[in-house]
Amino acid sequence: MEEVIETYLLPLDETHPVVCFDESPLQLLREVREPIDAAPGRPRREDYEYERCGVAEVMMLCQPAAGLRKCMVMAHRRKTDFAAVCKEIDRMFPKAHKITLVCDNLNTHTVGALYATFPAEEARRLARKIDIRHTPKHGSWLNIAELEFAVLGKTVFKKRIADNEQLQRELDAICAERNAQATPVRWQFNLRKAREKMAWAYPDILKESN
Repeated sequence: MEEVIETYLLPLDETHPVVCFDESPLQLLREVREPIDAAPGRPRREDYEYERCGVAEVMMLCQPAAGLRKCMVMAHRRKTDFAAVCKEIDRMFPKAHKITLVCDNLNTHTVGALYATFPAEEARRLARKIDIRHTPKHGSWLNIAELEFAVLGKTVFKKRIADNEQLQRELDAICAERNAQATPVRWQFNLRKAREKMAWAYPDILKESN
């Protein structure tokens, strides 16, 4: 926990960016009847019926210190998908010598995923460049990328979206809008607050010495 918190204190540095990653499934839904657009004095109307069109996996990348985010739509969240995310992070920061990647401790979020996907030379290059730091078990709330999913829950995820292509367009639009503002995330949960709030997780040295 403390390692993740200290990571967020690092200053903005394009040669060593801090990136947060999280993933979330989204049920794809197709309208069975065309909605009626809103009009003066009348809200938009949607039929309660819809057609299920499978599930998409939304991969969220964000650089908190720069107010930058990017979404990728995938069919699964396997090791190869995580490796593809790492490859995209590498592409996003070509000037970086080291990238710190904060993510939860899902069993696919490992260096091994790189070796399972790419030739050994490329996997090693990415592993040396991307430093994966996991949030603690039951501590995924420390991942700032979850805040970005909260935004999507109030915007894109409230819509009925039928396919991956439409979903990617919607996500690109909301990311472009928010990236234009470039508002950094002001993370205020520091070490002092963590130690006060989660005192039960630290040993009581005074009691142990008596």
